[in-house]
Amino acid sequence: MVGRGGGRVREIAGTWPPRGAMQAGGFAPAGFDVWTAALVARLKGWARAEAGAGRLFPWVPVAFGGGIAVYFAADHEPALLAAVPLAVGLCMAAFLLRRQRYFPALVLAAAAAAGFATGTIRTARLAHIVLTRPLYDVSLSGFVETRDIRERTDRFVLRVTDIQLPRGDIRLDRVRLSVRKGTAPDVGSFVSLKARLMPPLPPLRPGSYDFARDLFFQGIGASGFAIGAITVAEPAGSGGLGLRYATIMQGLRDAIDRRIRTRLDGDERAIATALLTGRRDAITEPVNDAMFISGLGHVLSISGYHMAVVAGVVFFAVRALLALIPSLTVGFPIKKWSAAAALLAAAFYLLLSGAEVATQRSFLMTAVVLIAVIVDRRAVTFRTLAVAALIVLSLAPEALVHPSFQMSFAATLGLVALVQLGMPRLFATPDSSAATRIALWGGREISMLVLASLVAGLATTPYAAFHFHRVTPYGVLANLAAMPVVSVLVMPAGLFGLAAMPFGLDGVFWWLMGIGIDWMIAVTRWVAALPGAVGRMAAFGTGPLITASIGIIVMGLLRTPLRWSGAAALVLAVVWALTVAQPEVLISADGRSVAVRGRDGHLHLMQTGKDVFLVKEWLAADADARLPGEASLASGVSCDDQGCVAALADGGLVTHANSAEAILDDCDRAALIVSARQAPRDCPAAVIDRDRLRRQGALTLRRKADGFDVEAAKPPGFDRPWAPASGEDATDAATLSRLQAARRKDVTPSESDLQPDD
Repeated sequence: MVGRGGGRVREIAGTWPPRGAMQAGGFAPAGFDVWTAALVARLKGWARAEAGAGRLFPWVPVAFGGGIAVYFAADHEPALLAAVPLAVGLCMAAFLLRRQRYFPALVLAAAAAAGFATGTIRTARLAHIVLTRPLYDVSLSGFVETRDIRERTDRFVLRVTDIQLPRGDIRLDRVRLSVRKGTAPDVGSFVSLKARLMPPLPPLRPGSYDFARDLFFQGIGASGFAIGAITVAEPAGSGGLGLRYATIMQGLRDAIDRRIRTRLDGDERAIATALLTGRRDAITEPVNDAMFISGLGHVLSISGYHMAVVAGVVFFAVRALLALIPSLTVGFPIKKWSAAAALLAAAFYLLLSGAEVATQRSFLMTAVVLIAVIVDRRAVTFRTLAVAALIVLSLAPEALVHPSFQMSFAATLGLVALVQLGMPRLFATPDSSAATRIALWGGREISMLVLASLVAGLATTPYAAFHFHRVTPYGVLANLAAMPVVSVLVMPAGLFGLAAMPFGLDGVFWWLMGIGIDWMIAVTRWVAALPGAVGRMAAFGTGPLITASIGIIVMGLLRTPLRWSGAAALVLAVVWALTVAQPEVLISADGRSVAVRGRDGHLHLMQTGKDVFLVKEWLAADADARLPGEASLASGVSCDDQGCVAALADGGLVTHANSAEAILDDCDRAALIVSARQAPRDCPAAVIDRDRLRRQGALTLRRKADGFDVEAAKPPGFDRPWAPASGEDATDAATLSRLQAARRKDVTPSESDLQPDD
């Protein structure tokens, strides 16, 4: 293997600096030429080492993911007849020219084209109608496919079999509806109801998370509220095998939750249920926020860590039981049997937890590792990680743009690199007495845990900063204090509780699980209360994130000193992210909320309605510690019945006009006018009106000498299946805004919905 022990790298590089390169008093021209030649030779040697046998495959999923990223960056949907033939042609060329020098470049190009084609095919297969305008009085009938029990409200996904509108005709496959807490119908039931439906929530500002895209790939075309009573009726036909399976699994989850309730309540019960069944929305907001501030939020999302614990506990338990029978130990491969049992347990855990996309990724990674054990291959390698990434991205290319995938594979890449390149040698110790070895064991394990937490935390930091605008300065401390208890007590107790449930002996295990959860909550609150625990990061766009990703990949996959070019990329990404200029003006998609950056450098808010979720997102993206509703948000803003006005840092005025008279008055004195009404064509001020917001969604503006640079959530020409170009007028702006604000509060995924695997 290239680079093992550094021997071959030194052999390729030769002596450095070259003898004779330096002369007294500095470099002679001839010496400089020798240095240059030696540097080039060394770089070529490192490059040859990196291109050695077996070093290409881990880069294939990187190129495949790059192709998917290009697909999602397109302004309009690519044509299948262009994407697929290109991918097939490049794959055939790579195969036919496999003995040529440029074979590696062809393979990576083919992988990128295949990723692009995979994204195109996936979207074409899932194609369904997405609502583009609100519907206020809709009669729906259909089957309940999923149900979420939340802290304040419940929600469920309805597979629509019949839809009746007061006017017009539209066909939706699935909708997600919110209802009062405790009134969500059972999974598998056939219901009839009336609802108000809204288009899927678009980005709240340019570059922010696209909830509409997420819902599109879940097959959901609208979200909204159930109105009045929900009637359970007899279906005209069967819901299908999939629905029967969902009903069985939901019944099992409900049974587990009822058993946990007999011993635990409050956040203890909510977290225990989240760890075993995937229901994580009933956790109270203070504990939920403390979990993410402290860096333990990943515990709430069933992920690679949970899968690893489940598989590990079952593997070692089965192997220990089989080892008690000497005849099995001698004559049979009990290690492989244990891996097979662990694989079955992980598959059951996948089904029990709801088999969400993030959990599917975790299971696939765990399955690849266990299958490697069964077929006598090394489990923790870059190849294993590459295979898992290819499987995940092939099945669900949309996973690439989800924070859980990004953070999961970044952390795993860092840990695999740590194991492959340094950890075994770092903790190798000479043989010594038994007492010394026992003492060394404790220190070594603690050091390994600290180092692993540090590497995983650093690898996921760019993605946490990009998606959630926060970093966790004390994440290593929180994980070091809490995760051993979760691994040794909480998760094993939960698994034994599941196994003991059919026999009625599970009560003691829920009690033990509660003890561990209490400790985890205590650690979470303690760390979250430390000075500087809330590390805020302003939004910085995709450029620094891509640069950081390149740096992490290069540092993880390369073996020679070329890997340190990845560190340079990370430094560049950090500097870039910290120097991104923040916008002077933010405008919501409905035009009813406008934030203006004043002379003090902070945002000041003009609103004609209440939208707490929107304001919270804007403040987080600005690294602003203020909370929605604080009086300082309205300082410097003057309002009357005609509208509001606020001053930019350079003294220019931004107005939020509510009437035609206000627009006419503001045209002569304002630098920017925002209004849901049409403005006169000859208005000298820059105008953001209803039509532009309808076409382009939320906007951010940056001041320049002759006006403003505008960035839109939907740039001109943007037309994707989850965000189709709008051709319809927005109806009743006040009603639309009110529904959007309420929907964001009750229906929008919480931060825990977007959390990473580990």
